[in-house]
Amino acid sequence: MARPLSGVRDLIRSPAAHWTVLVPLLATVVLVLSWGRDLPTAGVIIAAVFLAGAVLAAVHHAEVVAHRVGEPFGSLVLAVAVTIIEVALIVSLMLSGGPETASLARDTVFAAVMITCNGIVGLALLVGALRRRVAVFNAEGTGGALATVATLATVSLVLPTFTTSTPGPAFSPAQLAFAAVASITLYGLFVVTQTIRHRDYFLPVTSEGAVIDADEHAAPPSGRRTLASLGLLLVALVAVVGLAKIESPAIEAAVASAGMPQAVVGVVIALLVLLPETIAAVRAARRDRIQTSLNLALGSAMASIGLTIPTIAVASIWLDGPLLLGLGAVHMVLLAITVAVTTLTVVPGRATLLQGGVHLVLLACFLFLAVSP
Repeated sequence: MARPLSGVRDLIRSPAAHWTVLVPLLATVVLVLSWGRDLPTAGVIIAAVFLAGAVLAAVHHAEVVAHRVGEPFGSLVLAVAVTIIEVALIVSLMLSGGPETASLARDTVFAAVMITCNGIVGLALLVGALRRRVAVFNAEGTGGALATVATLATVSLVLPTFTTSTPGPAFSPAQLAFAAVASITLYGLFVVTQTIRHRDYFLPVTSEGAVIDADEHAAPPSGRRTLASLGLLLVALVAVVGLAKIESPAIEAAVASAGMPQAVVGVVIALLVLLPETIAAVRAARRDRIQTSLNLALGSAMASIGLTIPTIAVASIWLDGPLLLGLGAVHMVLLAITVAVTTLTVVPGRATLLQGGVHLVLLACFLFLAVSP
């Protein structure tokens, strides 16, 4: 235990570290005290504050781990960590929510795809173009990631609308099993490609196209500090999952009282769990690491589908009622134009303010239509 404790002491001595150590621990305490209780308004607000703090702390510790392991492993760490939050939230809400949560997995996963491919990508390109006039990235790696996202989204979210084995936009058990195996296989293949076979395709590049193999000019953190950050990252993620579960009744009540569709709950969950990715991607773009930002965005979209669908397929054994995965016509149009626009953005390997603005407008369309279908 001496090494992790000394790593925590190293973190506490570092400049921004006091709050990044204390907040996850305090958030866990709030989680324990709040679990299973009906909170008053003040309690909901306190839980929300610590939820936001735990999210920011998770970003900090994920970036420490990412700096130690380097790119593209660092992007993968945060993408998988955030997706674990999403999967845990979806499964827990579906197990406790009853038949009205039949479409929660679809709504949340699709919202994650739209937020990552339009929101995070758009913000990263906007920040990068404002800083250097032209945001530069590796089209080969980003194009492969986009192709994987498009395939996963089509197999898991579009095909259920058109299959005829079961009524409604749902897979039969055999079809769901096939989609789950295909999703996890594609995701695993991408991870091998990103981290082993063609790692250089996912590294940041200069404006001349030269690969930048070093993640930062600063020295990487020590092994003890990295282990401490890894432990605190896990604590922060547990706090985020638990506090978000506690906040979900308040979110559902607010959505219902505002007269908005139930699908908005999935959008709120996706916005919440993707906040760490968004912050990390914008920070990377400000450091001229647009490729890192795109790795985070597309990697999160891919993990959201590739890990959520297999987990939901297993959880469906215990779920009551149908599992609705197929998108409606409006959402299929939004998905199609998102894939087309992102393809046109990725192919040249460089983007301007215009491309960033187009992606953000697509996100705004999705959010507006979610509230007012």
